[in-house]
Amino acid sequence: MRYNAVEKARFLSRPNRFIAHVDLNGRTEVCHVKNTGRCRELLTPGAAVYLERSLNPARKTKYDLIAVEKGELLINMDAQAPNKVFGEWAAAGNFLPGLTLIRPEYTWEDSRFDFLLEDAKGKIFVEVKGVTLEEDGEVRFPDAPTERGVKHLRGLTRAAAQGCRAAVFFVIQMKGPTRFRPNDKTHPAFGGALREAAQNGVGVYAYDCRVTPDSLELDAPVAVIL
Repeated sequence: MRYNAVEKARFLSRPNRFIAHVDLNGRTEVCHVKNTGRCRELLTPGAAVYLERSLNPARKTKYDLIAVEKGELLINMDAQAPNKVFGEWAAAGNFLPGLTLIRPEYTWEDSRFDFLLEDAKGKIFVEVKGVTLEEDGEVRFPDAPTERGVKHLRGLTRAAAQGCRAAVFFVIQMKGPTRFRPNDKTHPAFGGALREAAQNGVGVYAYDCRVTPDSLELDAPVAVIL
């Protein structure tokens, strides 16, 4: 996926989870943050950030904050991007060959999964999670408690128990980390639900991405440690 009209700025502050103040060409600009997670280790004063200028003249904010530099890492932090890049990647036959259907936002029982895929063998439910938390070459999810994420995993586990194929796919929004694990310290219930899902036939995948200021593309698998 690609962005349009991207500009580099410097992060100043984040008054709330929806907006940030940045220094753009010597002036303070208020921009929309496309990630409601904490991202405290990313959005630090003076950090280089990348903004996409909105094409909608009626918007209150002219820019969306989409990426940030953390040391030598360039991290995409657009929460909408993981589903988009997974959809593109799956459509190209990289997840399962011979797909006949890619349908986003599919409801099954009381769960709403990010994707329903179909091939000659039938349906597969896929939940996609974006990962931005990195430390010493390891990435973890989530960066804040997510009861919604636990509910998704339990739904996938039930689907697998009923003979359906199911998977959770972690999109690591950077290039370089060598391993992924659940963030048990931040949300032990999520880690427990992920391990239970894996033990009951749910596929667990983690892939890193090639990232530029104006693009994001799934690249290679990363070791999953449960």
